[in-house]
Amino acid sequence: MAGRDYWALALTVCVGSLLVAQADIIKYASVGQLFVHELKREVFQSEFEPFLKHYGKVYNDPMVFKCNKQQFPDLPRWLRFTQRHPYDDGFLYGTPLQENLGKNIIEIFVTNKRSYETFKERLVINVGPVVKSIPYQAEFFIEKRDIEKVLPADVQEEIKQDVKLIWNTDNLHFVNITSALDRGGRVPLPLAGHNEGVYVKLGSEEPYSKCLLRLQTMEHQRECKAGGKIIGDCSVCNNPVNCVTWCRSTLIDISRPVPPAPVPTVGSGILEMGGEFDPPVSPPGKNYIPDYIVTIIIPLVFAIILCLILAYVMCCRREGVQKRDAMTPELQLYHHHTIHGNSNELRSMAQGRGSFPQPLSTLPMFNARTGERAPPDYPSDSVHIPLIMAQQEPNVDTLPR
Repeated sequence: MAGRDYWALALTVCVGSLLVAQADIIKYASVGQLFVHELKREVFQSEFEPFLKHYGKVYNDPMVFKCNKQQFPDLPRWLRFTQRHPYDDGFLYGTPLQENLGKNIIEIFVTNKRSYETFKERLVINVGPVVKSIPYQAEFFIEKRDIEKVLPADVQEEIKQDVKLIWNTDNLHFVNITSALDRGGRVPLPLAGHNEGVYVKLGSEEPYSKCLLRLQTMEHQRECKAGGKIIGDCSVCNNPVNCVTWCRSTLIDISRPVPPAPVPTVGSGILEMGGEFDPPVSPPGKNYIPDYIVTIIIPLVFAIILCLILAYVMCCRREGVQKRDAMTPELQLYHHHTIHGNSNELRSMAQGRGSFPQPLSTLPMFNARTGERAPPDYPSDSVHIPLIMAQQEPNVDTLPR
């Protein structure tokens, strides 16, 4: 019975996890307001290890998220995704515009980097019309923050509390959050305290405070050029990492509608009389013969001259022919006589070779130690006789003792 209960429980958990995996996540967003959806690793960890979670054991696996719009390779233009490290959570964030109204189906693929299992989930974002008008907006630059550190809800609340003290109002809404890298900023060095920076835009229905209006004064611009900082109420920040860089902050007032561009004046549609049409004179024809001579004829003449010089050197200036032509008949006769005399001298030296005694060292049976020759009864052919019949070392006594 215990085994049956175990398998029944396992089947129930599998079916439940399958139903959860197939269900869509429904989210709502409004035009002109920030949308943030956090992808938590611990939520997807239970999808990879449902039995371990049931028995109280949960892994902390690294995971990689990949998000795209359904049937598209990328996300919608108004939506962004960030995940710094496989051990960090992922964030989908952005601000929809009026042309983004409707349903956005986002496919989320999760890869477990420990077991290399994959899991798929669908996020449905319904973008609705503008809920409330936010005519007064301000964009602040926070230098000591990264984008993934600002997107959590608790950090957004900290920043909003600081801006409330500066704006003197509780009616604040996040409009957008953008990384400084998306604005053309440089990637910081991988050192402690070097962050990429974040632009945070908030809006309200209440007008700006005196502190914020100071951003539009010439005095503020002179302080920024001199490297100074705004002092007073505008320097309020409970957390030092949330302090605003005021010289890179701006006010965006959309309470006054921008006047439309003037409508172009419609004419009668009839061209004014300007005389007869005088077409431009066609340019004169160009003579290409000089170009042809420079590019074709001159290089061809040089090539022919070089070939003639090479043929003359190879065929008409041979060394043997040159020496033979340079010798006179008297010189040729003297040269022939010299060769004939040298040949006769070599023949006479060869004929007188037998009149001299042959060196002993070249005889067949010459003993190098005693100087004796072989006995006369030995055959004259020394090929079949050993060179030394009985050789003894010098200075050795051969008499018997």
